[in-house]
Amino acid sequence: MRPARIFTAAAAIAVAVCGAAAALGWIVARTLTAPVSGRRFDLRVHDIEHDGQRAWVVLDRTSDTTATGVYNLWFEHGGWAQLGTEIERRDSDRVARVITGMPDGLVPTPGDRVSWSGIYYATPADAGLDAHEVSIQAPAGPCPAWQVDGSSTWAIHIHGLGGTRAGTVRGVQVATELGFTSLAVSYRNDGEGPTVGTGRSTLGWTEADDVEEAIHYALRRGAERIVLFGWSMGGTIAIQLALRPHLTQQIDGLVLDSPVLDWRRAIRANCKRAGLPDFAERLAALWLQYTPLAQLLGLPNVVPIDATSFKAWAAVLTTPTLIVQGAADQSVPDSAAIELAELKPGVIELHRFDASHTVSWNRDPVAWRAAVMDWLQQANRHQ
Repeated sequence: MRPARIFTAAAAIAVAVCGAAAALGWIVARTLTAPVSGRRFDLRVHDIEHDGQRAWVVLDRTSDTTATGVYNLWFEHGGWAQLGTEIERRDSDRVARVITGMPDGLVPTPGDRVSWSGIYYATPADAGLDAHEVSIQAPAGPCPAWQVDGSSTWAIHIHGLGGTRAGTVRGVQVATELGFTSLAVSYRNDGEGPTVGTGRSTLGWTEADDVEEAIHYALRRGAERIVLFGWSMGGTIAIQLALRPHLTQQIDGLVLDSPVLDWRRAIRANCKRAGLPDFAERLAALWLQYTPLAQLLGLPNVVPIDATSFKAWAAVLTTPTLIVQGAADQSVPDSAAIELAELKPGVIELHRFDASHTVSWNRDPVAWRAAVMDWLQQANRHQ
């Protein structure tokens, strides 16, 4: 082959490789920031069994359906079924879980399509809470929230990426028992708050502006102390707010469950779960952090993921913080939480559970509640 042809062939290969790399980064970044698309009903009810007063649902055996703890099944045709801790083997491919709660009128039947979830309560009322609906006038527009009235200490509950405020009710229950007033908030592009632009997530970066308005809402209504509860990306948002100088004195503490403390690490972990190479994270980061690429993704601007990494802000974080983290979390590995706790021993308290992402409460509700309540009660963190 002549040198010119060799050069042409090499150039063509290089272009193809670069194109493939760019496409991989684009796919990962697009998936990560994708607009809310609803639940995946990827399980099927094989049978409903009755044992006296109890009902059992038979499902495929998976790592979820065999997990220790209490969970929820959401039905494609509407409704939910709360599942208790009892699990029985049916054969090598199926298990039965006991049903402990359902809304009136729901009759599960074989063939129903369902979605497995750690969101145990659909509404505050399902958790025995007396809540009313309010609207937070945020920069993105009106954001619905649930308010449970209590004392002048307010807890603001922030859900994660792809979640809803229903997922925070597990924390609202604990705050209510301590007498706090609670706000379970929504924000832009989460499916409940206003849709902005293409509906894509900015991984907590702009969403934090909407949640900040919830803090001002609380302060205008007499809040003397504020605790932020953040779940997953909600933890990213909570930390951003605690670092804003004009809010530092208002925020008394942070309670974070499976918080995203390092987006690069989280993206890398999820790429690994999907069978993608480690460098896919670096390619995705390029699409997120450079303006022309971010705009091609459909984002309003760049998402500075390195600025939200704990390595960027650990030195200046002074807000007392409890982190509840699952040791088996494959979406947000516990390594970042462990490193942060070691860096800030006087500020960060870490409790680890043998659980996956955001389901430490589900794994052991009693231990989760005790850890959170004990931490909030110490050092006069509540009145």
